[in-house]
Amino acid sequence: MLAERYPYYLANRPRQPNAALAVTHKYSGEVVTHVAVADAAAVEEAIAAAVRAAEPMRKLAPYARQAVLEHCVRRFRERAEELALALCIEAGKPLRDARGEVDRLIDTFKAAAEEAVRGGGEVLNLEVSKRAAGYRGFTQRVPVGPCSFITPFNFPLNLVAHKVAPAIAAGCPFILKPSDRTPVSALIMAEVLAETELPEGAFSVLPVRLDDIGPLIEDDRLKLLSFTGSEKVGWELKARAGRKKVVLELGGNAACVVDEAPGAPLDFIADRVAQGAFFQAGQSCISVQRVLVHASLYDALREKLVERAKALRPGNPSDEATTLGPMIDEPAARRLEGWIQQAVQRGARVLTGGGRRGSVLDATVLEAVPADAALSTEEAFGPVVLLQSFDRFDEALAQVNSGRFGLQAGLFTQDLSRAMKAWDELEVGGVVVGDVPSFRVDTMPYGGVKGSGIGREGVKYAIEDMTELRLLVLRQA
Repeated sequence: MLAERYPYYLANRPRQPNAALAVTHKYSGEVVTHVAVADAAAVEEAIAAAVRAAEPMRKLAPYARQAVLEHCVRRFRERAEELALALCIEAGKPLRDARGEVDRLIDTFKAAAEEAVRGGGEVLNLEVSKRAAGYRGFTQRVPVGPCSFITPFNFPLNLVAHKVAPAIAAGCPFILKPSDRTPVSALIMAEVLAETELPEGAFSVLPVRLDDIGPLIEDDRLKLLSFTGSEKVGWELKARAGRKKVVLELGGNAACVVDEAPGAPLDFIADRVAQGAFFQAGQSCISVQRVLVHASLYDALREKLVERAKALRPGNPSDEATTLGPMIDEPAARRLEGWIQQAVQRGARVLTGGGRRGSVLDATVLEAVPADAALSTEEAFGPVVLLQSFDRFDEALAQVNSGRFGLQAGLFTQDLSRAMKAWDELEVGGVVVGDVPSFRVDTMPYGGVKGSGIGREGVKYAIEDMTELRLLVLRQA
């Protein structure tokens, strides 16, 4: 079970001035623990501490940064079941999915530990013309400075890890504001970080009320803001962030194209689409939301996908047999239920699902959803997938590109030329051939274009965002 209360962490140390934030079990709705909330004075203290820590963090040797990250890996392994249970309770993840997220947390910190000692620069040939004869160039990457991180509820460990681990590897102090719906996972991570020898002020993990969050966005002493969350909020934060670097990982309504020669058995494709659409109750930025299927395969794949959706077992995520947990809260489930009903009123057909019990929405498969319905144009962020047939490959690509989002897309095809065409023409951050857009490995460059954000996550690429390039030019006498 969870502890009765959790402190926040300010300048590496736990503080418990209150227990103002109630955290609920996302299936039962009961309050399971309370968490300390930082006020405006604590936010200011954290920023000042991060500024003081910038120089000690910059001077912290790469092997010492690596040692911190390796300590975290060991402790996360030791506390893996505790972390999985916290995810299950505060985020509503079925236990097997929660354990998978803990594995990804460990993978991300392992990758960051490896990258911590790889940092370096390059030697540049500057002798590109006679006037530059005898000149050489050298580059190095240096920490950008104090960073501000804001993370969402849907991956309370892994999305935090994608900011925290690269920051330590890069030598950047940071202040993290976790989601007030799922703060416990990040606070357990902070408890582990507090066991290390990071310089004082190197990290703060602060649940903060919206009224007090402004300095984490606007204060010029913070040199980078990394936000993962909704499209609307992300672009608003960017407008407020001033001169600091901004990285945004926002929403999507990911599409998967199944070509007439898909290069994989339909059973495999149906398995992967169902996993991508309904994993974590569809609450993922790269959840499969739209499936475009060649007309020759449409009926067969529709039957297989409906069969798999019906086989999912909704219920209490603490039950090992549960395969479909709740959405984050009942208002979120009601919102998506309303979108389904609106689409049906305009002619869409529900092939399975559509029912709701509290915060649990059944795995839902629809077809004939109007192109301008909310289910087609917005991010569903729930266990809903839309089917649509196509006759021409170019038509399918145009459909993928039709919206304002561009995070990832999936493509099943055995035609290499079509795979390359999709890579060239799809307006997304990544094209996954032979699998669904929900595929992600924590070392790959992950991020979107258009309304889906700017910048890239993935340990190596996040480190690049958290560092600046410094040039040395040397003239040989």
